This record gives sequence, C-alpha cells and structure tokens, in this order.
Amino acid sequence: MKIFSFGRILFPLILFSVSAAFSQSLSGVVIDKVSGKPIYGVSVRLSNTTLEEFTDPGGIFVFSESLPQGEQILTLSKNGFFDKHFPVKIFSEDIDLGEIVLKPNLPEMQRQTEIISLADHELDEDGGFANISGLLQASKDVFLNAAAFDFSPTFFRPRGYDSEYGKVLINGVEMNKIFNGRPLWSNWGGLNDVQRNQEFSNSTTPSDVSFGGPAGTTNIIMRATKYQNGGKFSYAMANRSYSGRAMGSYHSGLLPSGWAYSLSLSRRYAKQSYVEGSIYDANSFFVSVEKKFNDSHSLNFTGFYTPNERGKNSPNTQEVYELKGHRYNSYWGWQDGEIRNSRIKVVEEPVLMLNYYWDPSEDLEISSSVAYQFGKTGNSRIDYGGSRLYETDSQTIFMGGGSNPDPAYYQNLPSYYLRSENSPDFRGAYLAKQDFRDNGQLNWEELYLANEAAATIGGNAIYALYEDRTDDRQLTAGSNFRYTVSSHVVVSGALNFRQLKSENFASVLDLFGAASFLDVDSFSEGIQAQNDLQNQNKLVAENDIFKYHYGLNATNGGGFLQAEFRYNKIEAYMAGQGSAISYQRTGYFQNGNFPDNSLGESDPVNFGDYGAKAGLTYKITGRHYLTTNLAGFTKPPTLRNSFSNARQNNDVVIGLNNEKIFTADAGYTIRAPFLTGRITGFYGTFDDATEVSFYYADGLAGSGREVTNAFVQEIMTGIDKRHIGLEFGFEIPLTSTLKLRTAGSVGDYIFNSDPEVYLTSDDFTEVRHMGKAALKDYRLSGGPQQAVQAGFEYRDPDYWWISASANFFSKTFIDVAPLPRTRNFKTDVDGFPFVDYDEIIAQSLLRQEEFESYMLVNIVGGKSWKLKNRFVGFFGSLNNILDSTYKTGGYEQSRNVNYALLKADMEREQPVFGSKYWFGPGTTYYAHVYYRF
Repeated sequence: MKIFSFGRILFPLILFSVSAAFSQSLSGVVIDKVSGKPIYGVSVRLSNTTLEEFTDPGGIFVFSESLPQGEQILTLSKNGFFDKHFPVKIFSEDIDLGEIVLKPNLPEMQRQTEIISLADHELDEDGGFANISGLLQASKDVFLNAAAFDFSPTFFRPRGYDSEYGKVLINGVEMNKIFNGRPLWSNWGGLNDVQRNQEFSNSTTPSDVSFGGPAGTTNIIMRATKYQNGGKFSYAMANRSYSGRAMGSYHSGLLPSGWAYSLSLSRRYAKQSYVEGSIYDANSFFVSVEKKFNDSHSLNFTGFYTPNERGKNSPNTQEVYELKGHRYNSYWGWQDGEIRNSRIKVVEEPVLMLNYYWDPSEDLEISSSVAYQFGKTGNSRIDYGGSRLYETDSQTIFMGGGSNPDPAYYQNLPSYYLRSENSPDFRGAYLAKQDFRDNGQLNWEELYLANEAAATIGGNAIYALYEDRTDDRQLTAGSNFRYTVSSHVVVSGALNFRQLKSENFASVLDLFGAASFLDVDSFSEGIQAQNDLQNQNKLVAENDIFKYHYGLNATNGGGFLQAEFRYNKIEAYMAGQGSAISYQRTGYFQNGNFPDNSLGESDPVNFGDYGAKAGLTYKITGRHYLTTNLAGFTKPPTLRNSFSNARQNNDVVIGLNNEKIFTADAGYTIRAPFLTGRITGFYGTFDDATEVSFYYADGLAGSGREVTNAFVQEIMTGIDKRHIGLEFGFEIPLTSTLKLRTAGSVGDYIFNSDPEVYLTSDDFTEVRHMGKAALKDYRLSGGPQQAVQAGFEYRDPDYWWISASANFFSKTFIDVAPLPRTRNFKTDVDGFPFVDYDEIIAQSLLRQEEFESYMLVNIVGGKSWKLKNRFVGFFGSLNNILDSTYKTGGYEQSRNVNYALLKADMEREQPVFGSKYWFGPGTTYYAHVYYRF
C-alpha cells in the first residue's frame, strides 16, 4: 500500500483507466523445439498491457494476479528465437497452457557471431562510424538487420547519426566513454557468446535503463542466471580483421543452491589481416557469478578483461592508391623477417561490476549497480625530431632531427618532384616512382642506423617510437526501478553517477638502439622549446614520460523518469531527464610555450543538461500500426572538445555551449502474413556543437604577423547539422521457406550553419579568430547517405539456410576542411585580398567531392546437426563477391588553406596535397564452426 500511495503522489496524471482484473493465474512451460530443453529468460507478455513475466531455469512462467478479463494475445520472445503469438481466453479460473515450443532463429544467432567479431576493430576508430551499437541483435527489424550485417562494412550510419548519440550499457551500467561520448567496443570484444541477451530500443523509444539518444539504446545483459545451461566451443577463420578465432564458454544455469556461474574465453589473431601490415592480437576473459537468495533478492558479479592490440592502416592519396593499390598501408615494414607496424593501438581496460536485484513486490523491481573500470589505451607512432643540445655564451641551440620516415610522405612521391611548373624534375619523379613501387614500406633498419650514427658523435636518438597513453580510472554507480502501476501503466526511472580520473602522457617505447632522447620541442627555440620547464633539457629513456603529461577529471550525475501506457488501440510513452557534469584539467608539466597556463589545475568547466521525449503508436488493426516519436534535449560538449589544447595548457574552448538536439520520426508498420516491415521518415537537428582538430597548415593569412605556417589547433563552435530522410525494410514470404527482402535509406545530411573558427598554436601567442567557415549546405561525411538492398533468404526445415543480397550505395562525401572556407582563403600574407582572386575558380576549388556509387553482393549461409543431445553447426559468409573497389571515407588535407596555394596544387596533374581516403575491403570471407553441449 505504501508503494501504491507513493505512485499516486508521484504520478497523479498517469493513474487512470485501470481495467477490471481477477486474481487467477496463467502459467506455462517454454521449451526449445530443437533440443527439448526448457528456455530460461523468455519474455512473456500480455499484449495491450504492461504485464510481463520471465521464465525461470525450468522454463516456467506464472502470472498470478491482475489479469485482464477476456481474450488476450500472449507474446513470447527471446533473442535467438522466433517470436510466438497466440490468443488466450482469461476468465475467473486458473489457466495452465502446458508446454510452449519456441523455434531457434539460427541465422540470427550465427550472424551475430560474425558481425561483432569482424567489426570491432572499425567500431573503435575516432570517426564515430560505430552506430550499429544496438543492431547486433536487430534481425526482427528488416531495415536494422540490413544496416547491421550488409551496410556496416561501408561505415553506413543509420540516419547519419554519430555513435555518441546512442547509448550502450552492460547490466544497466553505461559504457560510453566520457572523453568522446562513444562506446569503445574493444573493451568487450571477443565475448560473443555472452552478449546475446540484449535489449535494444530503436531511436528514442523507451528503455528501462536509460533516457537514451537519437541513435538508440542497447543494454547487454551479462547476468549468470540469464544464460541457459550448457557450453559451446567454436573456431572461426576470416580474412578481414583477424585470420583465426577460438572461443569457448560454459553456463551452469541456476543450481539448486541458488548459485549460477558463467565463463567465456577467446583468442583472436592475425599476423596480417586484409589490409597489409595490420596485425591483430586479442584475448578475452569473462566471468559472471550470481547468488539468488530468494524470489526477491539476487546479487551478481560480472568481470571481463579483453586485452587487445592491432596495427592501424593508413589513409592514402589517389596518387598512392594508383601506385600501390587499395590494400597498401604505409605504417609498416619488415624487421628481421617479421612485419612491424609503427601505429599500434593497445587497449587493456578490465571492468568489474556488481549488481543487486530487489523485487519488493510483484509490482516493483529495483536494481542497483556499482562498476569500476581501469587500465590503459595507447596509440604508438614514430617521433623523428630528436635533437642534440649545443650551448654557447649567448644562447642554447637544439640541432638535429630527421626526415619523416613514412614511405608515403609527400616528399617521397613523384608529385613532389613535379611540383614546379617551370622546372619539373622528371628524373627524380621517375626514381621516386620506381622506389615507391618496389619498396614503399617503412625502413626500420634506417632508423637504427641513424641513431647509431648520432651516437658516434655524442648525440642523442634522432628517432624514437612512443605511444600517446591514457590511463583511466572510472567509478560508476546507479539505481533503476520499474513500477507497474496497473495493467496498462508502467513507470520506470534511474539515478546514476560517474567519476573519471584520466592520466594522459607520452611514453617512450623504443629508442632504436640509442640510450636517450632529448625531451624538447626541436621546432621551437630557447625557453619555448622546453616541454617541462621544471626539468629542462631532460634526457629520457625507454618507458619514461616525456612531451606532455596532464590529468583530466570528470564528474557526472543525473537521472530520468519515464511512463509507458498500453491500451488496445494506443501505446504511448513520455520521459524526462536531467544531469550535470563538471570537467577539470590538471597539468603536471610546465610547458615552455605556456609557462603561466600549463601547470596545475584549470578552472572547472560545468554544464547542466535536460531533455524530454514522447511517442505514440496507434493500432489501426492488429496488423497495421502508425508510430511517431519526438525528442528534444541538450547535450554537454565532450571532455575531448572542451579544452582547446589539453596537451599543453589549461585553455577552455571559447564560446563553449551545450548542444541542442531535436529529433522526430513517424512511420507505418505492417505485420501481415504476406508482408512484414515498416517505412519511417525522420528529421533531426543538432545545433551548437563544438569540434577541436589538430593539423599542420600552410598559407595562414599574415596581416602583419610573421607566422604563415604552423601546427594549429582548429576550434569550431556553433556547428549546426540537419538530418532528414526515409528508411524502410520489408520482407515477403513467398513460401514457408523462402523470403524476399528489401531495405534501404535515403537521407540528406548537411551542415546547417556557418560555424565560428579560431586557431591556437605554440607558433603564435595570440588566438587567431578566422571568422565564419562557409559550411552551410555542405554534406556531412561518414558513410553513404543512400543505401538500398534487395535479397532473399531460404530456410530449410532440415536446419540449413542461405541468403544473398545486392546492396547499392551512393551519396558518400569527403570530409571538408573548414579553414579554406573562412576569410583566410581570400587573404594573402599581407592581410589584403589576393589580386587575382576569381570567385568562379574558388567555388570550383572548394566544391565537395562526392565518391562514386558502388554495389556489394554478399552471400551467407549455415547448417546445424543434432547429435543426440549435442549440436554441431557451421556458418559462412562471402562479402563483396564481385571484388568491388570503393572509398568508405576520406578527408581534405588542410595544408593549402588559401586560394593561391590550393589553386596551384589542384592545377598540377597530380596534386602534392590531395585528399586522403580509406578504401573498403575487396572479397572477404568468414567461416565458423561450433560444438554446443
């Protein structure tokens, strides 16, 4: 009664229209059609009500009270099985439905294994392409199924939304990184067999664990009691991100003692994957233990550790592609007969999680959690600026430094020798072309020889391999509740808290035979060259910290409240959320360029945000639905985009604001025997975003200043974006075994404003305000904006299946450089406009590149066999069987930022600073066999 009174006080507007109910029971037992075993964790719902139960380890479910009278529809669903719907008539007496059989959805289960395994190396990249977060189990929706399994290799993003606009949770604990807002899939990669229990909310539809975001919400449930008793071993071979993977798992199920445990181990590896030199080495460990004290109390511990490293692949210019092909990677070379990649990403971040589940009554469920994540990420690269200290009576001089060892560096390519219109060096270009074709890989031996030569004359290392390192410690705590007010109304909500302490620094990995490296900025002079004024001219050895060292702290707290309503004709929801976040930087080095603004704590940066969303489903009939969703909320800038140059100083981005987001969608869904699917129109605006970028720029307007080229931090504020489009997916069953499918998305994603741009750099002391960048109506980059699929699937009653699809992609655009679209583009070094500036030519130079359209044809299939009480299965796929070559993305280089430089470069037969591209893989395969017991 106290709980009910609390609900009446807190939610007076939603307690209405409670149907007549009786205290009879409805029960049954759910079993697997193939194995005959009971299925644990099946969701059993009475349609048009909020009533839901889950099967226990014996497959049993029981509704014991508050059942609406009359004919109802019972819906059973569990990931990896086909949904089942059938009518039941409820009167005053108890009803026992007996055994209810669910048929395994083998294609869904097998394809999940492929997509999680093969995509995780791409999901972690900084481009934000990883917007398939919830699509890994989305095969019940035809469009989302296509987006996850067939569109994702092209970096397609549903609705064009970045992955930071979706939420990924594990056991109700948010996993999106505070630093950039995106999930780091490497943190749980290789745990496929324990990731199958997922709850996905598309778009802004309701979730019990999070307010969510425009790109949807995924909650991966990794509780020991949620896994069906049994084990599995599998082995896979592929040629995309890894060449081999072994995986094993075992689940005890709920034991008579009330305990349950689950274990999983895997290893993935490749000496070289599809892209040359991209090594892969990953291990995964998972354990979950749960104690069920009684029907009301349960405590679960989950821990996983997935250390992994992989070699990155380089973006390449068109010139490099024409010389070496689309599999070329400039980051690696041979050393002692082994492939060695200079750009290795390492992720080692264990996660420990404790969840407490309490059901005070049949109407109220409460879960509380605390999680701790710690460890490191590192990204290696070669420093070629090593120098030697010379001191005279009047000054200190740093001499030395080497050339960029990247074999695809612009000075190593033929175009560099042909850059002069009046005196092209044809001989040099020919020799460069031959050398690049014949060799073209990183020469590790030269780095050792250069350091050895420097040592013979008393110098320090010229070259060093180091990593940009981040050591994070994050504590997360929260509590969720779900309260069934009546058979038609449910209220849910959560409170959460996160605290991050992040240490960031550069660390020496390899000095290539040298004893020490001088920790100064050799491109600066005097006191400004010192990376740490408190330890001037420091010599560092392997594993020492150098270049920069700072901490980032973030504290975030908030919550949401949500109400859902379900009736015969209408389902609706509404929700609100609010939170606050605070950032602070602490400098551990006193930088010579910023002596007064680098050491110690910055001022705190504080933001509060809020949001609301609502949605409605109108059921024209039981097979035809109209849906709409609306959401409006603010989003604080990420930690990454809050400090303009965190490596060197405490400066906060000027004009930093909350991002304002509005999204809406409306659609029609059909669930008929002859046709299943939906069509949805969507609209979204994202205003006042901030973005910080780093690059080297040539041709900065002088206006009396001496510096016209510099390594700069480019800060854009007031970025507005607009997403509008249509997505659809339909499935036509021609027979009981053969289905035709079509899916697609037609979008228009653009910049909707001219954002403000300013530059900072250690090459000039003042902030350079560049004015507005004319980006309005330019297309957003990040995968194709139009994608269409046609295909079929055949499922034989003897448990084998095959499907094929043709997928057509278009409207993929390059990422444009903002600085050439500011007033700097028209301005010469003297601060005045170029005399020969031609507006028509300028428009041509700044026209956004659109990539060519392309088609990918994919075939997948599988088969399973029952051997007594054991199962053996096979799954295989061939992607891009026509071996199409296509660009998945790219960006304009920002070296030529004014009219004269860009015009001269683009008029060359082969530009020196042409755009850089990533290419999709050609034909790839995946083969997977498993034994389940």
